[in-house]
Amino acid sequence: MRSVLTFAALALAAGIIVPRYAAQMHGGGVAPSMMAARPVTPADAAPSNSRSVVIPPGRNGHFQVEGRVDGRRLDFMVDTGASVIALTERDAASLGIHPAERDFVAAVKTANGTVRAAPVELNMVEIDDIVVHNVAAMVLPDSALSDNLLGLSFLQRLRRFEYSDGKLVLEQ
Repeated sequence: MRSVLTFAALALAAGIIVPRYAAQMHGGGVAPSMMAARPVTPADAAPSNSRSVVIPPGRNGHFQVEGRVDGRRLDFMVDTGASVIALTERDAASLGIHPAERDFVAAVKTANGTVRAAPVELNMVEIDDIVVHNVAAMVLPDSALSDNLLGLSFLQRLRRFEYSDGKLVLEQ
């Protein structure tokens, strides 16, 4: 329950910040992809000109994925309810991202109370062969977030993402 409340709070806080980044990155481009309501067929899963990743659920039922941010490995929980990628302060530091106290300008309400978050932009996020550049993210204190979240600032830039046959399919 705490994780759900954290994700909801991130989505709310990021709703204020993401449009600014989206306008800069897309220049009024394509609308975000939505989850499709049809099953994935083998032809859908890997067209010759696209890259796909199929993610099975973990033992806890969540979709965990190993990714790379600017070439460095990070674990994420895929969260279609999070507006942006959310990073723990510890993992952000491992990437060389060290926001100053004054950079924590977004107030995020979590199950543990209100915390401050620092908006950042990640140069490159990779999940297997899928690569997205200039992705909006937020850094949260380690006490407010247990897992890094792969949110819509990454997912909406894909051709599609879909839940089918108990698995999550990402396609670029």
